[in-house]
Amino acid sequence: MNNRNHLIEGVAAPLPLANLDTDQIMPKQFLRGIDKAGLDKGVLYDLRFDLDGSPRPDFVLNRPAFAHAPILVSGANFGCGSSREHAVWGLLQFGVRAVIAPSFAEIFYSNAMNNGLMLVALPEQDVQALLDELACVEKPSHVCIDVKNLTVRSQTVAAEFPLGDRHRGMFLKGVDMLGASLLYKPQIEDFASRWHGEHPWLKDVDASSRARAQG
Repeated sequence: MNNRNHLIEGVAAPLPLANLDTDQIMPKQFLRGIDKAGLDKGVLYDLRFDLDGSPRPDFVLNRPAFAHAPILVSGANFGCGSSREHAVWGLLQFGVRAVIAPSFAEIFYSNAMNNGLMLVALPEQDVQALLDELACVEKPSHVCIDVKNLTVRSQTVAAEFPLGDRHRGMFLKGVDMLGASLLYKPQIEDFASRWHGEHPWLKDVDASSRARAQG
């Protein structure tokens, strides 16, 4: 493994909004496509643009210094609302690799982890310290997330964050849930062989039933 592919580092953009839901992250009008293409255009659309489609110059992600920030720092219950996976796909297409917040909606968390978007849950005081830092510095602050060692560091904050072994392993290996399961393919095949050897009447039950019905 590359000794740096466990790091997510770069400019962090402050988005101090609690309960930022998936309808805001990816509005419904961007869900009409039959694939994932172009979802970056819809990310936080109503915050980024006026009603006439003009960019809001005061919104953080429209400011040149934060335009390509790979890290967002936001409020509690990030990703609540509907279960649309498009919100995660869009953030990744937009260039966001991680979100730091006090808490995340459960379904959004699962969607994010399955797609390689790192979600870092820190205590409220640490998130607020980061937001204060990002609001005070003259130039954008650099933040480093170390997924291998489960730490977050910036100019003023040094904190640890929790992450389950399964999700940590998925991120470090660059696999989704299916890929993580296939890492155990030899063990799965060995179990299936032994199980069917002990219970031969359970092997290919569906195919046998269909064959009898057709006969």
